[in-house]
Amino acid sequence: PRKYISRKEEIYQDFLRLVDEHLADIVAERTDKMNELRDFAEALFIHPTHLSNVIKEHTGYHPCFFYEEKLLKLAKELLLDNKRSVADVAYLLTYDPSNFTKWFKSFEGVTPSQFRRLRQQA
Repeated sequence: PRKYISRKEEIYQDFLRLVDEHLADIVAERTDKMNELRDFAEALFIHPTHLSNVIKEHTGYHPCFFYEEKLLKLAKELLLDNKRSVADVAYLLTYDPSNFTKWFKSFEGVTPSQFRRLRQQA
């Protein structure tokens, strides 16, 4: 028997699946546009405000928290590939290199180059 999940959990799981699929499309270069919350909501056939409210109520976090968490994890994985420059990683993730550096440092506390150096030393 299948376990019953609430509609909130279903929306949350579908959102996470869509984020994963979208980031896979970014890395595979099937798209060069970073989706926004409204794009995910549209794919789920719900209003962006409803998506935001449901996920926040269900998890305590805004959907952007999960999106950026997954994006940061992906950025770290890409930065560990020495064949890619930091600028290449930034462009792949649809960022301007300077904005990528600022974004990455705001979450990780170090620049992408520093992150790469620290990981290589470990």
